[in-house]
Amino acid sequence: MNKMNTCNPTETRKWILLVQNKFKLGTITTHGLRHTHCSLLFEAGAVLKEVQVRLGHSDVKTTMDIYTQVTQKTKEEAIQKFASYIEM
Repeated sequence: MNKMNTCNPTETRKWILLVQNKFKLGTITTHGLRHTHCSLLFEAGAVLKEVQVRLGHSDVKTTMDIYTQVTQKTKEEAIQKFASYIEM
């Protein structure tokens, strides 16, 4: 198994602030980016175990309880799946 690269949190935060200021973006924390990354992985079709490994969690419960969020796109896709299932 490949060892995951880790970043210095202070350097990561400096980079985020630089990008936010340069492009006049809203504020987001490093941890906020981690949550966004996780949500986008699920939205892209990654399964729970893949996301658990990607985030480095030893317990899948951590991934489920803290990092899973249902995006608007995911909600709409669920509605479409149900509509297709009942052939609306």
